[in-house]
Amino acid sequence: MRIKLALILSLLPLSAPAQEAPLSAIDWLSTPTALPLTRVVPAPRTVPLNESPVAETATIPTVNVTALDEVKRDAVGLLPASVTGLPRTLWQASDAAELAKLMRARKVERLPAMQSLLFTLLLAEAEAPEDSGTEAPLLQARVDALMELGAVEPAQALLERAGAETPALFPRWFDATLLTGDEDRACQALRRRPDLHPDYGARIFCTARGGDWPAAALTLDTARALGFVSERQDAMLARFLDPEMFESAPLPMPPVRPDPLLFRIYEAVGEPLPTATLPLAFAMADLRTTAGWKAQLTAAERLARSGALSVNRLLGIYSERLPAASGGIWDRVAALQRFDTARRSGEPGAVAQALPSAWRAMRAARLEIPFAELYGADLMRLPLTGDAGALAYDVALLSPAYEQAARTRGDDHPERAFETALAQGDVTDPGQDDLAQSVARGMAATAPPEDIAPLLEQGKLGEAILQAIALYERGHRADTRALEKALATFRAVGLEDTARRAALQTLLLGTRG
Repeated sequence: MRIKLALILSLLPLSAPAQEAPLSAIDWLSTPTALPLTRVVPAPRTVPLNESPVAETATIPTVNVTALDEVKRDAVGLLPASVTGLPRTLWQASDAAELAKLMRARKVERLPAMQSLLFTLLLAEAEAPEDSGTEAPLLQARVDALMELGAVEPAQALLERAGAETPALFPRWFDATLLTGDEDRACQALRRRPDLHPDYGARIFCTARGGDWPAAALTLDTARALGFVSERQDAMLARFLDPEMFESAPLPMPPVRPDPLLFRIYEAVGEPLPTATLPLAFAMADLRTTAGWKAQLTAAERLARSGALSVNRLLGIYSERLPAASGGIWDRVAALQRFDTARRSGEPGAVAQALPSAWRAMRAARLEIPFAELYGADLMRLPLTGDAGALAYDVALLSPAYEQAARTRGDDHPERAFETALAQGDVTDPGQDDLAQSVARGMAATAPPEDIAPLLEQGKLGEAILQAIALYERGHRADTRALEKALATFRAVGLEDTARRAALQTLLLGTRG
């Protein structure tokens, strides 16, 4: 099930530059399942027969008081329980620091089924852990995980819904707005309250953005004298404030890992940094119309691989114009354009001819799942036979329409007998393949693994799911026992669709690193 644009925008509108479509305007997020999750409900407390129903003393216990609105920041989400299928008690019984550690440790860039599940967890509305404090450590970890995956606008939206104008949250919000081009709002807040950000560079930048260039220059002089800015930051801010003075001077060497502020300052002085080697969040900047088409293509592919860009936006960028060169990414664009033209023509012969080269191109870029989500269902409507028909069936099994494809076309592909059965929930006959047998054992398990069961018994559902994602990561690196445990856990907590899609992706794409 795909979460549509209207849902996220109805929950929290997000401002963006008028000329660009924001990432939050894309249905890039999939919910993992429509099935209900099992919940651990504590038994009601009973009063022992020998216990007095009346207290013997009137001593007032010690009570720790924390502002309710501040604690609830960890509970903020963009997706309600009615959409995610996850209970509001998802995080409540767990330790906030442990959850934060698990979230930051997840590496799901090449695991599409896990990406979808993790995005759902990160954006879910749920009660805060009991030990949450005013600095919202769980919210910070969720934002960090979203930024690492390149989902900058959802991270910004999450912070804005929580109320980002606090010293604990503002620096993350400021970074996100710098990458989305929405920094004027954050700068307005920082000019009102300079204490929101400890970095003098941010204060100087925002003072200049507000039009008070003399005050910005004076602040830079003071910060330089007090040692509050680095040598590189000082040099770049000076050029930003007075570019004519440094017109003939060479720029400082760019840092290997710039922060978003330095990234934007290099851009502002006319020397934008390439984003291909920078963390995924920086790829957001190359989706703007000010970037060249090749830069947009490279950024779109990176973000689509991590699940942060919708398949429709990816196709739109691929289809923007005809490639003017050959080799590398241009051959990939040409192959996809030829296939999309053939698909729209509805001619089976043209589709059969264009499909193999398009699939090879998508596999080379690790974009098999976006391709399957775009075209899997459509391919099943065409009377393709032979090698093209077999390939089209594989693509359909990797799409959200895998179960329907298995029911309608599975009998035509006996070479995929186990995958066909798996897509429909039957894992009784995996054959002799070791990987298929591991998948079958995991999917046939009737209880969660021994190391996951205690978490579920304690009501730590979200923590159990994060542990299962970690197990699947290990399974993807050929640890078949970890794969079995992950699939068993997903099924035990009601994530049947996640389990099936993860299993099909493992069988059809392999356990590659």
